[in-house]
Amino acid sequence: MGESVSSIVEPVGAEGPAEDDTAGRLVAAAIEVFAEKGYDGAGVAEIARRAGLSTGAIYSRFSGKAELLLEAIAAAGGGELDRLFAQAVEGASVADILAAIGTHLIDSPDPTNRALLLEAFAAARRDPDVALLLRAALEQRAAEMASLLEGGKADGLIDPNLDTAAIVHFAHAVGLGFVLSGAVGVDTPDPAAWNELILRVVGSVAPATLPTTSPTTTDP
Repeated sequence: MGESVSSIVEPVGAEGPAEDDTAGRLVAAAIEVFAEKGYDGAGVAEIARRAGLSTGAIYSRFSGKAELLLEAIAAAGGGELDRLFAQAVEGASVADILAAIGTHLIDSPDPTNRALLLEAFAAARRDPDVALLLRAALEQRAAEMASLLEGGKADGLIDPNLDTAAIVHFAHAVGLGFVLSGAVGVDTPDPAAWNELILRVVGSVAPATLPTTSPTTTDP
């Protein structure tokens, strides 16, 4: 993801609703301020100032700073995963989608998005509003992945005996682990080695295959 902060949220344009353009300006400004100052250090007045608006514009569109943080995270980093999930609707193989999600983890991360995610989890320990909204966002993403997995089970591509919630939790744990390790500068694995591992992990959730030949018998 190489977009500048100002281009992450595209303005609606002259033909679109003014309200949507105002919200987009606020989210773009929030991305900048949260990434620079952190959640605790970011003030709604500063966000409004950078957007060229009043604080009233924030509170008329968002419940507060916590919701604005979650909107900033969604705008800064949700696009690629949304595209991958959309491929499932377009008929792409479940295995291919899961492999793409896994290999996407070692793509060059957007430092702005990583900073926002870290701020959200740190703030969630102190602010119940952030914790509530962040948990809801994670649950929504989990529901999308669970739907994808259930579809794979129905198509015979994923072992129905595997617990869907456990697979989703494993995927979240791996993804969030990359965020934490990247924050302290841990190098990512070699792409070829990581992709090979991901393909094996994805292959391991497929149903066990039956023997292709009958056991050899001997004449009495």
